[in-house]
Amino acid sequence: MRIEQQPAYVLHARPYRETSLLLECLTREHGRLGVVARGVRGERSRLRRAQLEPFQPVLMDLLLRGEMATLTAVETVGTPLRLPGDAGLAGLYLNELVVRLTGRQDPFPLLFDAYAQTLARLAAGESLAWTLRRFERDLLELIGYGLQLQHDSDTGEALQADASYRYRVEQGAVRCAADSALALRGSDLLALEQDCMPDNGGLKSLRDMMREVIRFHLGGGELRAWRVLAMAVSRRPGDSAAS
Repeated sequence: MRIEQQPAYVLHARPYRETSLLLECLTREHGRLGVVARGVRGERSRLRRAQLEPFQPVLMDLLLRGEMATLTAVETVGTPLRLPGDAGLAGLYLNELVVRLTGRQDPFPLLFDAYAQTLARLAAGESLAWTLRRFERDLLELIGYGLQLQHDSDTGEALQADASYRYRVEQGAVRCAADSALALRGSDLLALEQDCMPDNGGLKSLRDMMREVIRFHLGGGELRAWRVLAMAVSRRPGDSAAS
């Protein structure tokens, strides 16, 4: 199948043979695709390696056969986003998260849009912690693992802002004592539901909750980016909840 002028981002690239690359790409209409970019590391290639950098919006022409697609043409779109320092690390976290939690060739147009919007927020210097929590929330919702952030799963009652809850992945929010492990304030869960950034304490609690949820959906696995982000933001206490 030929795919033309497909909006895409490169999530990951690794060398393949002497002059080629194996790419993981997020496309708008076809979801995540494995792509072979032949000859792009060669001196005479008509396709430029610089066009296949992370965070660069591109239009791709592809030939899709079975599990993998072959890149036949690529065109940059607009100005490349600059994500310096911690913002770049956060962008790499997004990429790893998408690769690990989505299957190939499952179309998620709204996920593509959420990813693009999140990169724009990172480039604009918005809070790393809140930007990542919003993307994690939206990603889980779009792939069918949406969070239950409105009601106590035991009683069915609306969450109370001044109460404490433990979030159980297969159940939802359950009321608990304030000093319980991984307890969250109801106000923080409601803030995530209502897309209203909580305070630093709330951001840290939401980070810990999201890590538990993501770990569950990875079958108990870890993300390499967690360690990298934690090391980086530990030196920047103003946004220490980002990792």
